[in-house]
Amino acid sequence: MGTSAGQTPAPASVRRAIARHSFCTLATSSGSRPHCVGVLYRAVGVVLYVSTSGSSKKARNIGGNPRVAVCIPIHRYPMAPPFLVQFGGTAEILSAQQPTIAELLESRQLKKITAHGELDDPDACFLRITPDRTVHTYGIGIPLRTVLRDPIHASATFDLGAP
Repeated sequence: MGTSAGQTPAPASVRRAIARHSFCTLATSSGSRPHCVGVLYRAVGVVLYVSTSGSSKKARNIGGNPRVAVCIPIHRYPMAPPFLVQFGGTAEILSAQQPTIAELLESRQLKKITAHGELDDPDACFLRITPDRTVHTYGIGIPLRTVLRDPIHASATFDLGAP
């Protein structure tokens, strides 16, 4: 799978882009009511972890519908639009006591998303977002010249592989 211009970013470049950034928009839905919110995340591999409150709208929505969409903006050049990594995925709600979360907290891998007192909230929980295999990008792995001269062909779709 690739762009109509024939470029396909390597999965490694997209994995790097996901790992190097920490902000994304997360879309959830409840029935016919979509909800999109900006969140801080921490990537462990390509799986994203988000700290939130169990009573938040995003957590309530995920409790009823685990399907989510994620868009990670990547600002590289001031004269070009932001590059993007976009994907659908499945989200799970995990408590801070859940073994995977406890291990990540102990190893300080979630420090960037828990450094503001999030764990002091008795309603604190985590979202674990596992991307679908198909990932869409804009600008990632595409020559800047193509992005600027032919932005319609600056996107790609590919198989990310297993998380």
